[in-house]
Amino acid sequence: MDDARPPEADLSRVRTVPIARRANKVEPSLLGHAPGDDRSFDAFLAGLPDILAAADLRAVIAAVAAAAGRRGVIVQAGGHVVKTGMGPLLIHLMERGVVTHLAMNSAASIHDFELCAYGGTSEDVVAGLDDGTFGMAEETGREMNAAINDGRTRGWGMGEALAHALEARSPLPGRDQSLLLAGHRLGVPVTVHVAIGTDIIHQHPAADGAALGDTSFRDFKRLAAAVPSLHDGGVVLNIGSAVIMPEVFLKALTVARNLGHGRPTGFIAADFDMIRHYRPRLNVVERPTRAGGQGYSITGHHELLVPLLVWGVDAALRRR
Repeated sequence: MDDARPPEADLSRVRTVPIARRANKVEPSLLGHAPGDDRSFDAFLAGLPDILAAADLRAVIAAVAAAAGRRGVIVQAGGHVVKTGMGPLLIHLMERGVVTHLAMNSAASIHDFELCAYGGTSEDVVAGLDDGTFGMAEETGREMNAAINDGRTRGWGMGEALAHALEARSPLPGRDQSLLLAGHRLGVPVTVHVAIGTDIIHQHPAADGAALGDTSFRDFKRLAAAVPSLHDGGVVLNIGSAVIMPEVFLKALTVARNLGHGRPTGFIAADFDMIRHYRPRLNVVERPTRAGGQGYSITGHHELLVPLLVWGVDAALRRR
């Protein structure tokens, strides 16, 4: 028994096939290209391999450019998108008539408001948490909650209320970089979607849960009214929101389909984030496109992916 050995497969009996009969996923035309004499962005984009995420990025760029001015393009943004400096790039797409609706979580609205009103945002969380001052900036909590409370009395959505408050404020060191103000100026709806207790302005003495709920609920209904514009060629881009916006979008989509006899369908859905999360994958990319359309998950840093996307769309529109 000590000499018994496990059986081994007899590789001399395996069947092989000619390589000419094999379908290959990679061939020379798909490979990347080194820089040449043409150093334009178009040449850079064309130089990327037509494989995996690079191919997906090209497909999303083409879909956004094709939808521009013809179908809805809804952008959903998380707070990190604003913190990494992507606001001016999204504003560019708004100015070019590409983005038809901007939906953001409350963190994004706070960073945008602070950059616009005070010229800076993003505090040291660890240092503030140690002594209980994290999120306790007096002006941010007071002014944003006052705007939201005023918005409730006027029948405004939260994004609308914050934009009105900024427009009436002076000075505004970040006026030209504000998504809230850009939407207000360009007539692009900007909605803010809140989970109470998740944001620093909720811990301020001026916070009013009824006002937060009322204005954010109105914005939910406005997003649900915008979703039908995605039908047959529109695009929804979820950028940097792992929980709030994917959940809100799924409910807004079901409201739209409930009221629209199963529409919208046939749209492109893409998630851009640093890591792949369950909710964006299921609630934005996969479930909504099962009835028709295409979904993409493109993983990477916002400060790299968003410029590639925006520059790519801009280049495609210039060629149109």
